[in-house]
Amino acid sequence: ATAGVAARTLFEAVALEARARIAEFKSQNRANLAWAFACVGWDRRQIFLELGTVAVERLVDLNKKGKSQLYLVALYVQVEWPDLNFPLSSHLESFKAAYAGEEPTPSNFQREVSAML
Repeated sequence: ATAGVAARTLFEAVALEARARIAEFKSQNRANLAWAFACVGWDRRQIFLELGTVAVERLVDLNKKGKSQLYLVALYVQVEWPDLNFPLSSHLESFKAAYAGEEPTPSNFQREVSAML
């Protein structure tokens, strides 16, 4: 995949800074960041691996919205890198349940992601 962003340099700078300070982020902020990178079609899997690894350690801190976002992030990662051992993959069912409760009406983007799967 290629990042569908006009400001690739900006996202590279955000990824670099986030990777340096990822442990300082609140759980919801990590979920938001992972979701943002998935939404722009970020094509470098390292940021997803690092966000996923830290997120697994602090899943109890996440609310339904965060788990719902991570469900969509995990789907994105599965489509982009099917061979990747993504740290959040083992939590897909609980994320899916949160997604179903949080997102009763899917957005156009969510429908597109579902259609790809």
